[in-house]
Amino acid sequence: MNAQFSKPKRFGEILDHTFRLSKNHFKDFFLIVLVLLGPVYLLQALIELASGVSFFRTTGSGETWFDGIVNSFSGEFTAEEGPAVNVGAELGTALIGLITMILTPIAQAAILFTLNHMRKNEDYSVKLVIKEGFSRFWPIIGSSILFGLIVFGFIFVPVFTIGIAGVFSAALFDTGVGVIITIVVLFLLIAAIVAYLLARWSFYLGATAIEHDAPGLGRSWRLTKKRTFTIIGLYIVFGLILGIVNTAFELTFGLVLGNSVLYGMILNVVTLFTTMLFAVGFGVMFFDLKTRHDADDLNDMIDDYHTI
Repeated sequence: MNAQFSKPKRFGEILDHTFRLSKNHFKDFFLIVLVLLGPVYLLQALIELASGVSFFRTTGSGETWFDGIVNSFSGEFTAEEGPAVNVGAELGTALIGLITMILTPIAQAAILFTLNHMRKNEDYSVKLVIKEGFSRFWPIIGSSILFGLIVFGFIFVPVFTIGIAGVFSAALFDTGVGVIITIVVLFLLIAAIVAYLLARWSFYLGATAIEHDAPGLGRSWRLTKKRTFTIIGLYIVFGLILGIVNTAFELTFGLVLGNSVLYGMILNVVTLFTTMLFAVGFGVMFFDLKTRHDADDLNDMIDDYHTI
């Protein structure tokens, strides 16, 4: 067993281990996401080119350069710049989104298998771990769909609940202050509950891929016992880091290139990097939880043995 994976880690150690692994094995991790998602993003670029989007730089209508750049993202083009809506391009974009949703969890699973081989000091190759990811294709896709439906329910139901609460609050309070306070308090309460539940179930992918325990929600619930708030904190940190990286590239290249094909390709490369980094962080968290849980199970077995 690799010493880096064999002991439980604190909050900062998980982050440090994630970045160190991403740096030392960048070629393998990035090649996994590139092989699986790169062709999809290339197809997206070809569809945009076929629909008339400029490759290097796109500007929309506007009196100033900045207005033109902004309008290129909102779809406001002049008559000479081509149609605002292309049905074929819209259908192609929808297909790209569907393929991406299918292949992203497979890429994450392949990275999980890579980390598992490292953890066991086993030899591996990019081809091997991708094949292992596809070997669990249907359980992973089925579990991901189930988790996606849960996430959708956790978004739809709170929005509906907050809307109803806002209507009743408006009837009870004469001023808008009472309505706002009610909505804010209810939103924070529901957000905390949703974050807690999703954090407890979020490691279904690791259980499904590595442990062959589909859909993995029960296993994830057991693994995250007593570590929920640490996990939520790690998700927040990873979200902030990846969000800052994405925003920096979007603003920098968006102001120069507009909503062009080249701009989209650059953002897709950034997305490959952030997907890779999050998958490595997710894997480090999963195996840390597994190490903690398996150690607790072993201690319980020892205690039971001494009791007998």
